[in-house]
Amino acid sequence: MTARTLDCSDIDQYLGKTMDFSPLREPIANNDIRRWAHAMHYANLLHYDPKFSAESRFGKLVAPQSFPIATDDGHGAAPACVGCIPNSHLLFGGDEWWFYEPRIFAGDIISNERVPFDYVVKETSFAGPTCFQRGDNNYRNQNGEMVAKQRSTSIRYQAEAGGENVNKEEMEDPSWTDEELDALEDRKFSWIKMLHDLGHKERWWDDVAIGDQLPERVFGPHSIASFATEWRAFLVNTWGTMDLRKQDLLALGFTPEMAGYENDPDMQLINPLLTDGAYYGPSRGHLFPRYARRIGMPRSYGYGASMGAWVTDYLAGWAGEHGRVVHSIANYRGPALSGDVTIQTAEVVEKSVDADGYPLIHVKHKMVNQKGTTLCTGTAEIKLPKKAG
Repeated sequence: MTARTLDCSDIDQYLGKTMDFSPLREPIANNDIRRWAHAMHYANLLHYDPKFSAESRFGKLVAPQSFPIATDDGHGAAPACVGCIPNSHLLFGGDEWWFYEPRIFAGDIISNERVPFDYVVKETSFAGPTCFQRGDNNYRNQNGEMVAKQRSTSIRYQAEAGGENVNKEEMEDPSWTDEELDALEDRKFSWIKMLHDLGHKERWWDDVAIGDQLPERVFGPHSIASFATEWRAFLVNTWGTMDLRKQDLLALGFTPEMAGYENDPDMQLINPLLTDGAYYGPSRGHLFPRYARRIGMPRSYGYGASMGAWVTDYLAGWAGEHGRVVHSIANYRGPALSGDVTIQTAEVVEKSVDADGYPLIHVKHKMVNQKGTTLCTGTAEIKLPKKAG
């Protein structure tokens, strides 16, 4: 086999320079927030029920902490995908998030300042020479207040390598019996019940101990229907929601069948069908196994940005409305494939009070499927209220 090389030199000219973005045309609406919570399988009344949210400390519907990614035109990947790498594919490799005090409500308008950060080329068993590229997304509200910062990692590799390394043993969805599905529903509801039991109460920093295990969260089995539901909750994926920036996917090195007119502002006025990434372009592999296999996935698979949201929602739901995630790292090790179940767990590994006097809980979190295959690992710091005295 001929040794592969990966030419990433074109990336250098973009590093550290603010790039363009696609502004929202209208303020965030309550139904945008509800749609997001629904699509992310996040059954937290705080984000969709008017009575419960009115009785909360916010006094109204509030967006999940994971919501900023829904306001971006590229799922957070844009600053981690600049520069031409000829004949290449891209996968989402992970996120680091910093969250600040302001929350998102209906009426807000979120903007995103995007700056490519760095990259490194490493040899991997999956694709040989592989570019791990990072870029920053800085989400601010209409008052200029920083809501969140996201440092995304993309994985870019030669197209041929992806197609050659498909695991053919994973091409079929697993089969679930009625009894197994019933048992899954019980496991899924257990975490939702935890949200109900906490309600509007505080989860006190004082009551959490090192070694505590966060309640298991289970959802799935994933399907093309659930992936499509997630896709539609990203605001850009409904025609006309943003003043879309012009981009050239072929110029980034994407292969012709994975490039196309996804979110192209000119084509959206002529034939918007061709601009819908659910059907054409680099995102089509998520819903169509034929194209999933061209980039190295055995069958339809979920979105990296959704996986990052699952991490944030899992930790924020446990923290409750009086706590919040302040920082998290998520390293994606494998995709959420159609037919699989996602299982989230976390362990408290440290307690601290930071320089600003914030009481923090430090956790290690993990995401696996029903076979125990690791999908994501990482760490996070969660701010919780502390009892007086």
